[in-house]
Amino acid sequence: MRAVVLGIGNTILTDEAAGVRAVELLEQGYQIPEDVLVIDGGTSGMEMIEDLSDLDFLIVIDVVKTGAAPGTVVKIAGDEIPVFFRRKLSPHQIALPDVLASLELLDAMPKEIVVLGVEPISLELGMEMTPTIAEKVPTLVEMAVAELRARGYQLAALNAKVA
Repeated sequence: MRAVVLGIGNTILTDEAAGVRAVELLEQGYQIPEDVLVIDGGTSGMEMIEDLSDLDFLIVIDVVKTGAAPGTVVKIAGDEIPVFFRRKLSPHQIALPDVLASLELLDAMPKEIVVLGVEPISLELGMEMTPTIAEKVPTLVEMAVAELRARGYQLAALNAKVA
């Protein structure tokens, strides 16, 4: 079994950094097993194809525009995934749908995809997330860890604060 946790976002657009900050926090707080790859995808695109090919499980962490209240944490999975990728929910989202479409053409799509996201407050130019969104980053990490553990991946907390 092989899984990837992919944090995507632009760290110079305030809340858009949430996905990238979440994977950084995940790596700082947990011992990641060999069968899980954590990727800071930033605003990457087609160069991710190899890392995302033939996965058992893909978690994407990002800011998403779903129409929910700003600061709302969302999980998109199962039948919602194709609908999710038809709508532009993130400023850089040109890349990921293109990557997934290419993987589908190559018959290398991940067997399961879960998107964990937070509704942004600001996407303005700036290096700091809004306090509300910054507070949601640990929640996104906890959700990712729970999703991985539910599928049998063994992540060990590196300190007592994260378990």
